[in-house]
Amino acid sequence: MSNTASKRPRRTKAEQRAESIEQILDAAEYLFSRSGLHGVTLRDVAKRVGIHTTLVHYYFEDKQHLFEAVFARRAGVTSGRRMEALSKYEEEAGDSPTVEGALHAFLDTDLELYHEGGEHWMNYAAFCARVSNTPEGAELMDVHFDPVVLKLVSILKRALPDYAEEDIFWGYHFVTGSLMNTLARTGRIDRLSGGVCRSDDFPAVKKRIARFMAAGFLALKD
Repeated sequence: MSNTASKRPRRTKAEQRAESIEQILDAAEYLFSRSGLHGVTLRDVAKRVGIHTTLVHYYFEDKQHLFEAVFARRAGVTSGRRMEALSKYEEEAGDSPTVEGALHAFLDTDLELYHEGGEHWMNYAAFCARVSNTPEGAELMDVHFDPVVLKLVSILKRALPDYAEEDIFWGYHFVTGSLMNTLARTGRIDRLSGGVCRSDDFPAVKKRIARFMAAGFLALKD
């Protein structure tokens, strides 16, 4: 054994526990992003990590608790970053916020995080996209993302004071639908475009989506 290896500090039990939990969460995140809650078993998660199923049960009571933990682990980061970006934009815009400006703060921040965060964040993006339209996912969306969504809506209302409230909420509905379709990275746009567009090209999406959606909001005025 080398001197370097012999001098390497042994990991504490707390560090080993934290590492095991992260490995389980990473594996579950990947699997849930592809098969949803009901298409994954704890045995599947354990197999991907290379551990026995009993160890997954040791850290997580059941699959529902694991699912909720996967959702919550990154939700605070993305919602926090967007809330900060929206607050900064609101302060800079003062009395003259615009729809496009608000959407840039809301959408660009998220797309940058997923793209720059690497494989795990891209898996989380696909995970959110897959589960957002399921009852179990929608409930967690309410818990973790409603505050930042309502912050966006409040700025949009100020930017569009003459618009009906229902139009603003429908507008947000269309925005989030487009965002989730993007985060899912199904590859359909790749095939349709013959490779001109790629579903994982988030910088290309970021360059266009806020401007495109802002035009849609403005077109809703009767």
